[in-house]
Amino acid sequence: MRKILNKSFLLFTVLLLVVLTACSNNSETSGKKGDSKESGKAVEAKIGVVSYLTGPGAAYGEAITNGFNLAKKEINAKGDVKIDLVVEDSAGKQEQALSAAQKLMSDDSIVALLGPTLSTEMNVVGPEADLNGIPIMGTSTTAEGIPQIGDYVFRNSLPEALAIPAAVKKAVDKYKVKKVAILYGNDDVFTKSGYDTMKKTAEKMKLDVVTTETFQKGQADYNAQLTKIKGLQPDLILCSALYNEGAVIMDQARKLGIDVPFVGGNGFNSPQVIQIAGQAADGLIVATPWFGDKQDPKVQEFVKKYESEYGKKPDQFAAQAYDALYIMAEALKNAGEADRDALRDSLAEIKDFPGILGKFSFDKDGDVVMDPTVLIIKDGKFQIFE
Repeated sequence: MRKILNKSFLLFTVLLLVVLTACSNNSETSGKKGDSKESGKAVEAKIGVVSYLTGPGAAYGEAITNGFNLAKKEINAKGDVKIDLVVEDSAGKQEQALSAAQKLMSDDSIVALLGPTLSTEMNVVGPEADLNGIPIMGTSTTAEGIPQIGDYVFRNSLPEALAIPAAVKKAVDKYKVKKVAILYGNDDVFTKSGYDTMKKTAEKMKLDVVTTETFQKGQADYNAQLTKIKGLQPDLILCSALYNEGAVIMDQARKLGIDVPFVGGNGFNSPQVIQIAGQAADGLIVATPWFGDKQDPKVQEFVKKYESEYGKKPDQFAAQAYDALYIMAEALKNAGEADRDALRDSLAEIKDFPGILGKFSFDKDGDVVMDPTVLIIKDGKFQIFE
């Protein structure tokens, strides 16, 4: 009888242990996914970055990566989200950008991509990211049609389609412009997109386009195009260029005696233009979400922290990158987990996010909803264009 009781007790004990173990396992499993907000644990996420770090446009990539790293340091210190960045260099080349992105996407622990820097790069990387179901956010890709690549493609950079018309309208109203000349790089998706917007804007405003001139990336001599433009006496020059070519164009224009204002796209909006062209940069008008001298406590705090960290003032590209990582962190926190699909859906719901660039939202395509500020270079620095 005692043996039977002992066996019964042993069987009961084993069954009890099995039940308790199963309950424990179920509890652990339910706590692994989607309940970070409820548990108070930080959402840990690894994010890939494709940035233009070497080559003639490396100043863009340097500023962008600096912006990411400063934001990461602050976000991780707050504790709601813990972000690890894995950075790859694109060198401003489509094939290298694609190779870098594919390397990052093949790592299942990476839940999102930031970058690449140029619209030409995003045109090959964006479709691949969308196909792989990984959210990707451009922080400097402003050409038309970028967010329309796919459901997983976003950007927080002000598109040329918003920036250029705002700058042109301000210049036309200020200087009573009737005639314009257009100059653009015809071998780059970004500068070609800027030209398309400039052409549409000029037509819509019924401006007389006296000539349209083109150039190639890396070109050094623009005297032929500028001499023709000078002879036609436009009131304003619309120029779609990256900062390297744009600064040289302005320098050569001033040396030829062309003193009319220029309106540029986002690629022109860099302190590098002033460093390269010097006083010749005066008269350049751009529209941007970023103005480092804005008397806003959040803006000035960011400028101070950035200068302290990197020894220089932040530009638009650093500011957009900084805000982009904060937007990504907000989406991760709201999603409650480091999951590609959950993060994509959470990004799409971002509305009125209070960044240093102002209130930011995504529209239905993952594009920017934000008002630009028009600036002019005067006395060697960017100022509000009144």
